[in-house]
Amino acid sequence: MSAEIKDSSIEEFLDGLASQAATPGGGSAAAIIGAMGAALVSMVCNLTIGKKKYVEVEDDMKRLLARAEELRLALTEMIADDVKAFDQVMGAYGMPKETPEEKEARTEALQAALKTATEVPLRCCKVSREVIDLSGEVSDKGNLNVISDAGVAVLAGQAALKSAALNVLTNARMIADKEFAEAKLKELEELLAGADGATEQAYGVVKGKLS
Repeated sequence: MSAEIKDSSIEEFLDGLASQAATPGGGSAAAIIGAMGAALVSMVCNLTIGKKKYVEVEDDMKRLLARAEELRLALTEMIADDVKAFDQVMGAYGMPKETPEEKEARTEALQAALKTATEVPLRCCKVSREVIDLSGEVSDKGNLNVISDAGVAVLAGQAALKSAALNVLTNARMIADKEFAEAKLKELEELLAGADGATEQAYGVVKGKLS
């Protein structure tokens, strides 16, 4: 598939995921899942803003809408970033390793690529964690007629976060610079902490409103 996966149809994207091609893969899927969560937050905001019944929360909804759209754009761009990071790793693996100089160059390229391949999904984790938080706010304040969409949004944010976390773990363990790796894993741990609780809380709010 083209590097511009974001411009492909849903069917093309799913065909690519299902194929024997290495990309798109789980990292791209995590990013698009997160982007869908952000889009659903925007949907709830858009269907709350301008409604007389929700005038008291209109400013909050406008603020949430603006941020959700920023997150959606960031996550959509990460689809291509994930492919590039993977290609960089595979390119490093494919470098010659016959001489000591070639081996050294290959090792340096691979380690640099692995750092990139750790940072990209970590960014996805950060943004997806914020999707969870925004979903919680719209679950509390959004239009009751579309509140179920806020529930879907928070679950999408959680799925994106935990999915991208797997790629961080996969790549960080192969990084020779342990100080770098440990710092990234600490960031990940902090992002994961409380995420499930926040998701369950928002989901519980939605379920309660639908009961």
